[in-house]
Amino acid sequence: MKKNFFFKKKYRLLKNHQFYFVFEKPHKVFNNKFLIFSRENFYKYPRLGIRISTKFIKFSYKRNIIKRIIRESFRKNIKKLFYMDFIVMVKKNISIFKNFYLFNSLQNLWERHFNFY
Repeated sequence: MKKNFFFKKKYRLLKNHQFYFVFEKPHKVFNNKFLIFSRENFYKYPRLGIRISTKFIKFSYKRNIIKRIIRESFRKNIKKLFYMDFIVMVKKNISIFKNFYLFNSLQNLWERHFNFY
């Protein structure tokens, strides 16, 4: 049986007004690497938006690696997440950490979010 592991378009925040909706009244969860804003949406599934500033990470290939880690972490936790929109932002000096630590850090943030709701 073939499984689809790609990140479907319906699970993404793509437009500016979708991001602004979350930023109006967000619930925040953060650590020293990431900041997650969340807000309930009107759909029957969670959605994800990613913001990574070029001010913090200069090279695009490093930004893309971090985006892949964030998407994979979201995809693995999508069944446990509530019907909310999430925006993940990175903090300064994130590129000095290994991918494994970034993934574990995100996993801890998702678990903290589960415990809040």
